[in-house]
Amino acid sequence: MLNINSIDDVIAALEKIIAEAEKNNDVSGYFAALYLKVTKKVKEGIETNQFEDGPRMEMLDVIFASRYLNAYQAWKKNEPVSASWKKTFESSTDFWPIVLQHLLMGMNAHINLDLGVAAAAVSKEKNIYALQNDFNKINEILSSLVNEVQNNLAEIWPTLKKILQKTRKVDDFLVDYSMQLSRDGAWKFATGIANKADAELPVLIEARDKKVAEKSKIIINSGFIARLIFGIIRISELGSVKQKIAKLQNKL
Repeated sequence: MLNINSIDDVIAALEKIIAEAEKNNDVSGYFAALYLKVTKKVKEGIETNQFEDGPRMEMLDVIFASRYLNAYQAWKKNEPVSASWKKTFESSTDFWPIVLQHLLMGMNAHINLDLGVAAAAVSKEKNIYALQNDFNKINEILSSLVNEVQNNLAEIWPTLKKILQKTRKVDDFLVDYSMQLSRDGAWKFATGIANKADAELPVLIEARDKKVAEKSKIIINSGFIARLIFGIIRISELGSVKQKIAKLQNKL
């Protein structure tokens, strides 16, 4: 377990993952690069009083991020991880998923499972509905950055932009994984487990984890036409992992 106590600790841990990914040509760095942008935006929001409760938001960010960071470290050590993160990390060893699919796999595990767990944890013995406005704000940040990253990818790989514009099937696939749907599902899950007895939580979280893991199959095994299209995009994704991470961060 990592010792993560502040949003600055989260940023440092993400930067370490990205550096390792760039060195080892590891596609796990794609999600870390996106998450780093999200975390910096949240930190900026806390510092400029955009949230109703800044200290609570930092605590939420720390609990939320720690679930991903600990899962990443456990996977690297061949230790058990949640079913949804296992699916995500397993996909990182497959050649064919495109950058966007890797991002969606990470978001599926982290938002659909981890965010609800973190929201319930930070609201323990409190009224979780007091968190709802700030919960929605953090998801607005996630949504805006996902759109920004998708635009960055579309500019770098024009094939992706043309396909998203012309192929309704792929567009529907992406819409199904919109941030709004993930947000709503995470909030419903959070309110469902809020203030449950500690003994009940593992069973409830495991049940949710299995559903999220099953949902991830849609991202990777999305039908023959979508797989064919993604295969064409994948072949056009030139450059190293380091170069792609730089593009995700809009550094090139």
